[in-house]
Amino acid sequence: MSASVDHIKQRTLELGFAACGIAPAQPTAHRRHVVDWIADGRHGDMSWLARNLNLRLDPAKFQPDARSIICVADHISAAPAADGNRIPSDSPYGRVARYAQISDYHKVLKKRLHRLADDLRTEHPDALFRVCVDTAPVLEREHAARTALGWVGKHTLLLHPQLGSHLLLGVIVTSLDLPHDTPHTDHCGTCTRCIDACPTQCITPWSVDAARCISYLTIEHRGPIDPQLHEAIGDHLFGCDVCQDVCPFNQGSEPADLPPGYEPRASEFNLLTVLGWSEADRRAAFVKSAMKRAKLPQIKRNALIAAANALRDTDHKALRDRARAIATDATEDDIVRETARDVINRLNAER
Repeated sequence: MSASVDHIKQRTLELGFAACGIAPAQPTAHRRHVVDWIADGRHGDMSWLARNLNLRLDPAKFQPDARSIICVADHISAAPAADGNRIPSDSPYGRVARYAQISDYHKVLKKRLHRLADDLRTEHPDALFRVCVDTAPVLEREHAARTALGWVGKHTLLLHPQLGSHLLLGVIVTSLDLPHDTPHTDHCGTCTRCIDACPTQCITPWSVDAARCISYLTIEHRGPIDPQLHEAIGDHLFGCDVCQDVCPFNQGSEPADLPPGYEPRASEFNLLTVLGWSEADRRAAFVKSAMKRAKLPQIKRNALIAAANALRDTDHKALRDRARAIATDATEDDIVRETARDVINRLNAER
C-alpha cells in the first residue's frame, strides 16, 4: 500500500491541500478527559458534542470496517484589510476571525475532499470512503495529530511546525489499511503565550473552557453573554484568533495565496450598520460565509458589546443613540434588548 499512500498524498497536493497525513482508525487516547470535559459543562451550549459521544470517541463505531483516516489541511491567510476606504466619521468596526474572512470552508474543503474520495473509489472499488468536514462525530484534530500534520498545542489547536495553526481540517474515513505516518513530537515546550494572552483566561494547558471562550460566546452561544465578560470581548464581532496570533509558530507562516475555491470576504463590519440590520441584510452580508451560523440576535448582541467597548475610548453619538434606542425597542429580540440595557448601564456607570 506504500505506493497508494504516495499517490494519495500527491493527489492532495494537486487538489490544493497544504498537507496530508494518514492515521490509524483508532479510538481516542483521551476518552476520560473528553467525558469529564462534557460532564463538567465546559462544552457550554454545544449539546451536539455530548450526542453520539461513543461514535465520536471511536471511528470504528462511527464507520464500521474503518481501518485508516486520511487527514488533509488547508492553510489559510488573512483577507485583505477592509478599512482602506474608511472615512473619519465612520463608527467603530467589529473584527471577524480569520477562517470566516473567506468562503465557507465546510463547502469548499468538502468539495475537493469528495473529488479525492471519488478518485480513490475508482482505484479501490471495494473499499469504503466517508468524507467528514467538521459536522460529523469525528475527532479530526486528534486523528490529524497522529499523522505528520502536527501536534496539539496548549491552545488545543493543531500546530504544524512550518504552517502554524491557521489550518482547516478534513478527513476521509476508509476501510483501506494504509501505512500510517510517524507523528510529530510536541514542540510547545515551556511556552505559555496563548494561555497568557487569552482575553477571558479560558485556556489551561491543552484544555479550553468553551463557556468562557470568545469564539464560543460570539458564535455558538445563543443567549445573553455574562456582562462580566463584555470588556474582555473587545472588538470581536465573530470569533477570536488571539491565542493563534501570539503563537510563535504562526509568525512568518502566512501562505502567499488562498487554497483553490476560497474567495476573500470581509474581515470586519461597521458596528452601527450591523445594529440597523434586518434579517435580509444579515443573509446578504453572510452569503457563502461561515458567519451565517450566527443568527441576527446573536450578531446584534455581539455588535452591542463591541460598540460599548469602543465607546469607552471614543464618544460616537450615533452609535450610543442606537444602543439606547435598541434597549427600549419592542421589535428587537429579547436578547438584543437585554444586552443593550447591560451596555448602556455599564457606560453610564463608567462616566
